[in-house]
Order: sequence, then C-alpha cells, then structure tokens
Amino acid sequence: QVQLVESGGGLVQAGGSLRLSCAASGRTFSSWAMGWFRQAPGKEREFVAAITSSGVTKYYADSVKGRFAISRDNAKDTVSLQMNSLKPEDTAVYYCATTHRWGTAPLMGMPGSYDFWGQGTQVTVSS
Repeated sequence: QVQLVESGGGLVQAGGSLRLSCAASGRTFSSWAMGWFRQAPGKEREFVAAITSSGVTKYYADSVKGRFAISRDNAKDTVSLQMNSLKPEDTAVYYCATTHRWGTAPLMGMPGSYDFWGQGTQVTVSS
C-alpha cells in the first residue's frame, strides 16, 4: 500500500512563500511520477504541477507558472512544491499524488491519471 503524507501548509500573507513536502512510502518512489493538485471550497480539484520519475520533465498549470516549482529527491522519497509570490486565490487544500503513468500535460493534469493520494495540507493566503 502506498502512503503519501503532505506537510508544510499554513497561513501566509499575499506575496509570501511556502514550501510543501510530500513523503512517500510503500513502493519504489523513484519509478513513479508525482503530482500536486489543489482544491478550494466549492470548487473541483485542479492540477498544479507534475514531475516525471527522474525529475527531468515538469508540467505546471498556467495559473502557477513562474511562481511555483516542483522538485523531487528520490534518495529521500520526497517531492516538494516551492510556492512564491502567493496570492489569495492560491488558498486551497493541496494534495500530492502518484502515478505509474506519464504522458502529455493534459493527461497528467487529470486527477483520474493518478493512483494514490495524500490526505492534503491547508494553504491559506491572506490579502
């Protein structure tokens, strides 16, 4: 059974930064791609970023491009999301997810492309 545990969420003022981490256990982490999604109250879960198993290829949602950066450390079985220049509209519960698939950006942007999910961490950005 795969387990993903997110951490690093919190309350931050607009313009500030946060770094989210996701620790994985239960399988060969380095073999699978990872993604970050978020869900605001009353809204559907939306794609944020994804990264291949090797860390070479990354995809980002247009709304976070240039502000967020996804990275992974296969030696530590972790994936991170560095979030800079945060905006109130970034407020959401952030989830990490893992998948054995990799393909186009639209494919990796679909929640249904992922096999396992963490429990989420709250990010609140105040104006």
